[in-house]
Amino acid sequence: MSGKTLSLILISVLVFSIAASGCIGGEQQSTTSSGTKTKLEGKIVFAVGGAPNEIDYWQKVIEEFQKKYPGVTVELKRQATDTEQRRLDLVNALRAKSSDPDVFLMDVAWLGQFIASDWLEPLDSYVERDNYDLSVFFQSVVNLADKQNGKLYALPVYIDAGLLYYRKDLLQKYGYDKPPETWQELVEMAQKIQKEERKSNPNFWGFVWQGKQYEGLVCDFVEYVYSNGGYLMKDGKPTLNLPQNVEALQFMVDLIHKYKISPPNTYTEMTEEPVRLTFQQGNALFERNWPYAWGLHNADDSPVKDKVGIAPLPHFPGHKSAATLGGWHIGISKYSDNKDVAWEFIKFVMSYEQQKGFAMNLGWNPGRTDVYNDPDVVAKAPHLKELRAVFENAVPRPIVPYYPQLSKIIQKYINAALAGKMTPKEALDQAQKEVEDLIKQYGG
Repeated sequence: MSGKTLSLILISVLVFSIAASGCIGGEQQSTTSSGTKTKLEGKIVFAVGGAPNEIDYWQKVIEEFQKKYPGVTVELKRQATDTEQRRLDLVNALRAKSSDPDVFLMDVAWLGQFIASDWLEPLDSYVERDNYDLSVFFQSVVNLADKQNGKLYALPVYIDAGLLYYRKDLLQKYGYDKPPETWQELVEMAQKIQKEERKSNPNFWGFVWQGKQYEGLVCDFVEYVYSNGGYLMKDGKPTLNLPQNVEALQFMVDLIHKYKISPPNTYTEMTEEPVRLTFQQGNALFERNWPYAWGLHNADDSPVKDKVGIAPLPHFPGHKSAATLGGWHIGISKYSDNKDVAWEFIKFVMSYEQQKGFAMNLGWNPGRTDVYNDPDVVAKAPHLKELRAVFENAVPRPIVPYYPQLSKIIQKYINAALAGKMTPKEALDQAQKEVEDLIKQYGG
């Protein structure tokens, strides 16, 4: 046999071997939970809600995933835009032990209930099997929210945290070279500038924030409490009526009734959008809101475009700023009948490329820290660099199975104090009592 013929045979064998391994024209392979290689195939149902543009983008993500894995079908189950409706939809399916949906997004506040109810598939074995790198995610978020009892149950698709928005032009106009670091500094700046601005704009307010009786009020309350050295629970026990918590709630009341820098309708109407619109229409100096407002404030039709800055929320003397952790996390149903495909879908969603896509196309704040340094992302959303530090220090709401009921109790009594129906001490004493009774119902 000639050397030329032998070479041709070896090349043919090599090409055949590569093709057989799936590298040329073959379908993508995955590793099953038993550790064996297999062709990825089957169907999963992915449940997700949100705005129409978000649903449209998720459909594109699914199409890309299906191109990568031709043997897989992903059905998108469209949920409501309303967060509570989304939760109830999932709760009903999980209580019924339905195999669909296989994978879904969860608000960070739901994780305690879902984990305690044993509805989520632990991800540790998949992470270990694939040597999956968890270090690329915000470690504080993963450790505080996604891990419970030493097990990993979810991953952060995108992150939210409370921020202080401020009018750069007005601070400069009145001689301030930086935003407030303490709550008292915010009050002093707001009172001075509100008084002057009202000479030409009687609708101007110093500080707008979420005070209506709903989940957003709990988020705001957490930030005031933690920035005063307080906390809501410790070692599984409620600590709502701590002196520092009462002091924080008194300050929230004073913003409306004593300092008069927040509008009277704070406790009746102020949710995220009324707050955003008040600020965006040029009628406020400071605003507490989530990162989503940044893009809207800087839209071409925004009266405050290029006049807005962002900063960590202020704190009380001797303490640190606090931002309530928000955002959405992805997990697998314990009752899924195709968990290997569901895990591959999670890995795809959490990949650098897809996380970058969420940032570029939806303005989401990625759960991966490495995306914050991407040149394209930085060019399009330079404010993300400032947000990274806020996210790293964000504080979660209590991760407990009875959180929905806990939240309703806190909302009711904080709002009653803001409305002047109860003193802060009375409100938190009563909230403490009701939460203690609630925990007893759960065997605590």
